[in-house]
Amino acid sequence: MKLYDLTASGNCYKVRLFAALAHIDLELVGVDLAAGEHRQAPFLALNPLGQVPVLVDGSRVLRDAQAILVYLAGAYGGLAWWPSEPAAQAEVVQWLSTAANEVQHGLCAARLVDRFGYALDKQVALDKAHALLAVLDGHLAQHDWLAIGRPTIADCAVYPYVLLAPEGGVDLGAYPHVQRWMSRIQALPGYLPAE
Repeated sequence: MKLYDLTASGNCYKVRLFAALAHIDLELVGVDLAAGEHRQAPFLALNPLGQVPVLVDGSRVLRDAQAILVYLAGAYGGLAWWPSEPAAQAEVVQWLSTAANEVQHGLCAARLVDRFGYALDKQVALDKAHALLAVLDGHLAQHDWLAIGRPTIADCAVYPYVLLAPEGGVDLGAYPHVQRWMSRIQALPGYLPAE
């Protein structure tokens, strides 16, 4: 299996992290966004949106980090990471949706401004980041994990941009339950640090 990857991307990191935790071998193929490789025909044939990550497993090509997590967990990760019951799946999916929305528009956007110079409204991103972190902290005050009482792809989906939040000027000091959750993730066997 090949993962078209950018080391600095939190969305790519969530796939690499899950693969490490679930002992799934991936061949990493670096994509040079600075050189515009993601806008060239060979890459656009894999993902017409020109975004990383992209997973190629035989003839199957998948884009979007959350979709890739669902596929890898379902096909290779076992029920520990992706439950079979619809209610449990929905509990996981609601956090995948949070990762694709609130996390991206808050934590990720703040990081894009500070680390990569994107012309986004930093204050709006910070406000969204702190609103989400307050929700996460409240949830994690009552739960060790985001969904179904154990580590799942929900945790893998949300964690990267929380970890990388300081790169966007987001202070995690006011969120002790989030910090403890991060420590639990970092203590999982096979944990892969961000690069």
